[in-house]
Amino acid sequence: MIALRNTSLLFVTAILFLLSHAVHTQSLSKEAIERAAVDKFSDAVFELKSFLEIPNDGHFPQQVEANLRWCQQTFDELGFETQIITTEGAPLLLAEKKNHTSEKTVLFYLQIDGQPADSTEWDQPNPFQAVLKKKEGTNWKLLDFEKLRNEYDPDWRIFARSASDSKGPAMSFISALQVMQELNRKPGFNVKVIMDYQEEMGSPHLAKAVTDHQGLLIADMLLIMDGTRHLSNLPTLTYGARGIATATIRFFGARYPLHSGQYGNFAPNPIFEASKVLGSLKDKNGKVTLPGFYDGIELSAAEKEVLNDIPENLDSIKLQLGIAKPDAIGDSYQESLQYPSLNIRGLRSAWVGDEVRTIIPSEVIAEIDMRLVPESDGIHLMELLKAHIKDCGYHLISSTPTEEERKTYSKMASFQYRVGSAPFRTSIDSPTGLFLKKALAKVFGDQVVNMRTTGGSQPIAPFIETLGIPAVSVRIPNPDNNIHGPNENIRLGNFMEGIITCLAILDEPFD
Repeated sequence: MIALRNTSLLFVTAILFLLSHAVHTQSLSKEAIERAAVDKFSDAVFELKSFLEIPNDGHFPQQVEANLRWCQQTFDELGFETQIITTEGAPLLLAEKKNHTSEKTVLFYLQIDGQPADSTEWDQPNPFQAVLKKKEGTNWKLLDFEKLRNEYDPDWRIFARSASDSKGPAMSFISALQVMQELNRKPGFNVKVIMDYQEEMGSPHLAKAVTDHQGLLIADMLLIMDGTRHLSNLPTLTYGARGIATATIRFFGARYPLHSGQYGNFAPNPIFEASKVLGSLKDKNGKVTLPGFYDGIELSAAEKEVLNDIPENLDSIKLQLGIAKPDAIGDSYQESLQYPSLNIRGLRSAWVGDEVRTIIPSEVIAEIDMRLVPESDGIHLMELLKAHIKDCGYHLISSTPTEEERKTYSKMASFQYRVGSAPFRTSIDSPTGLFLKKALAKVFGDQVVNMRTTGGSQPIAPFIETLGIPAVSVRIPNPDNNIHGPNENIRLGNFMEGIITCLAILDEPFD
């Protein structure tokens, strides 16, 4: 009798456990996710404001330390185990929460630093004091930030350094974690978060840190909470990024700037020859002239179909950018991103504007960047550029010309380059892609853009190469966010949808 009673009790307990477990693991509905995001929004936006108040230039250790402390406290409060990973430069912060004993693990990458901000160029007193604005005609009108306690307009924007790149996306993710905690729900997988405080400097020590600590970072996929949405501003998943290589070329003229009246017609102006070299790097259609620059890149009919399924209109893009004709690289904007690019990102010689003066400059400095794709090799492409400069008749030197070199060579230049982050690409139809598409389809239906690659670069290759895991970028900010420039901003509707996006992903079981 006692044995029977115990057996029945065990049976009832087991049934209750299974029922409670089934209820707990039932996915949130679209309506529940949206309601939770709306309820969280006001607290989230003010927490973002306080986060943005911490300056975050990775060149300054004290700023890195302040942001690291904020992140560590935030993830401690979320019940994560946090660990500082020291490097030769800025530290990284790892946060981990094991939600299941045998489930898979997703590693999230958060960029916490931002580019330097010149406050004199911003339409507000301090780039690190977030302000709220709304568009009126072609101008932006300042609003009281306190309005967000009770009001919401998806087209209002928060202006501050790192609002979009990338504290805004980081806060969308953190807010979603907070919602899960408040709902007493576990994500559908184990969660690891790696926080980078020198991404804008090219994450110089990230690769070694990943190699040295791969046991800590091991996961089944990497999700990058960084990057701007597609031009349509629809929710966007990006399955690859181009790498980057940079070069500095100095074209030398006379030893020092010369008076153009005294030495014009006698001392050569280095700008004329430098402009010939730089102008020869592209043909009239915008194609790079370096032989073999595009070797190895062939888009199949199926790949072109995927690219051209993305909702884009060439005329609208040209109108938005204010250009009459695009470079002829590929048959569409998306196709152009599948090829390496060469860009003159900066050019300096003498003075202009109010400081203009009648001189023959002594040198010209050209800053070059190349965006790389998996089929291209950064070192090879940079060596092609170096060879081209030589073919233009230049004697290349390592720094400044010696007296002997000045007497011997009429055309001299120095050439230095660096290969930064490597390109990567994950298949859109991989298990990772299918998981993400399923999660976002629940809340956004078919209004999701799946991009094969982005034009920009991200320091993600070390994770892919060392850990052997796929990576996808989850895009949240509006495409017109003034990334890296003055008046950087994030649209409130994007921030809200960012929370919804992260909730949908966290609540989706990863089988």
